[in-house]
Order: sequence, then structure tokens, then C-alpha cells
Amino acid sequence: MAVVAVVTGAASGIGRATALALGARGLTVICADVDEERAGEVGVPYRVDVSDAPAMERFAEWVRAEHGAPAVLVNNAGIGIGGSFFDHTVADWRRIVDVNLMGVVHGCLFFGPQLLERGRGHIVNVASAAAYTPTRTLPAYGATKAGVLMLTESLRAELAGTGVGVSAVCPGFVATGIYRAARYAGVDPVEGTRRGELAERLAGRWAPGPETVARAIVRAIEHDRPLVPVTAGAWGAYALSRLSPAAMRRLARLGGDDPFLLVERFAGRFFRKNT
Repeated sequence: MAVVAVVTGAASGIGRATALALGARGLTVICADVDEERAGEVGVPYRVDVSDAPAMERFAEWVRAEHGAPAVLVNNAGIGIGGSFFDHTVADWRRIVDVNLMGVVHGCLFFGPQLLERGRGHIVNVASAAAYTPTRTLPAYGATKAGVLMLTESLRAELAGTGVGVSAVCPGFVATGIYRAARYAGVDPVEGTRRGELAERLAGRWAPGPETVARAIVRAIEHDRPLVPVTAGAWGAYALSRLSPAAMRRLARLGGDDPFLLVERFAGRFFRKNT
């Protein structure tokens, strides 16, 4: 029987690149997404909203029945919301928590037992450098990604010695479509679209593509790495968060440019000068 991998949010961006990378290594990739047509371009498609617990449970049952228990689970599906905390509505919070955090919970909860029954395998939860980079512009997004990181650390501790590894992958600024698709709280839709398009253009000019994250995910699986920042900025922010939390808190107060992007730019220049 073929070795199976499940990737959520596989129709585009990091999920799509990861599905292609795993497929190139001979795995049968089940590509879960709300866009079933595009997911089918890179693997076996399955339409599901990761925030829907009963639907995710049915998805896990379907995978077991049709393909067998997976060896790899990549919880990647996520959405973005930016803006001031006070511009976020309760509905914004519920939606982003349901997708970014509970979507990962659902994946681990319903597929985890299948990996444990196999006695080996790997779970990758895609968090973000925003998980350890406080900023006034991404309060909800950062909170959900911090939750994903802590969930991953806790689950890794619980599954130690079982043969099932657990990794958190934390991308920095990466050229994907999440910026255009994100909601920008407190601004009208036209301005939100403008901001998303600008961020997408900036990312397209100098940020690495999703393939960089996909390669990091594959390495995390192969080497059972607990935490993998991706991009110079993600590594720089991680180092600063460990060495000087006070400096990170000061950066978080800045207006204008997102502190996350400031760290990305500084780290990128530093690594270019020293390599």
C-alpha cells in the first residue's frame, strides 16, 4: 500500500508546494481544501473546511477507509486578518481562531490516532514567525499562530517515544497569496484590497517562494525537527525573541511598517553581508 500524506490548505501557496514536494518523493498526497478543483491539480482532492469539526472527522474516516492511515499530516490551512486590536470584531476573532487554531486541533485530534496506530509518522503544524513576534498590526493572527506553536510543543512532548514526531514550521515573509486574501480590519474593502495587493507585490519582489517552506517541511519530517523558522527574518525574530524579549516588545510598539517586516529586512541584509 502506498505511503499517504494529508495536507490541508493544499490548493495554493505553502500547502500546494508541500503537496508537490511530498508527491515527488513518492507519497500519495491527499489534498484538502475548500477549493477542491485546484487541490485536485496536485494530488487526491477532498473538499473540507478545517474549522468544521464533524466534517474533519468524516474526512479522517474517509482517508482511512479509502487510502489507509497516513504517515504524514501537514496542518497548513490558514487565513490572515490584520489591523488594530480594537478594529477586530468578535466575528473576526471567531473565524481566525476556528481556522488557524482549531483547524490544527481538528487535524491532530482526528488524524493523530491513525498515526499512533501505525506506530510511526510525522505531524507538521504550520505556524508563523508571528507566533513569537508581537506586533500591533497582527494581534489575532499572531495569537492564533502562538497557539499553534504551543500546541505543537505540547503534543510533541506527549508523543515522545511513540514513533510519531511533531514539528512546528514558522515561515517569515513568503511570497504567497495570503496577503491578497487577508482581511484588513478597520478599513474599507477597497483599501483592504490595495494593502493586500501591495504586500503581495513586495513579497513577489524579494521574499522567497512557498517552495522554500515546502523544503523546510520535508526536512522537518526527515530529521524530526521540533521548531523550524523559515527565512532570514524568521530566524532573526526567533533569535531576538530568545535573547531580548524587551527589544521585541519595543519593536511591537512601532507604527507604520510592521515590526515583523523590519526584522525580516534587517536579518536579510545581515545574512547577505555575512555569507
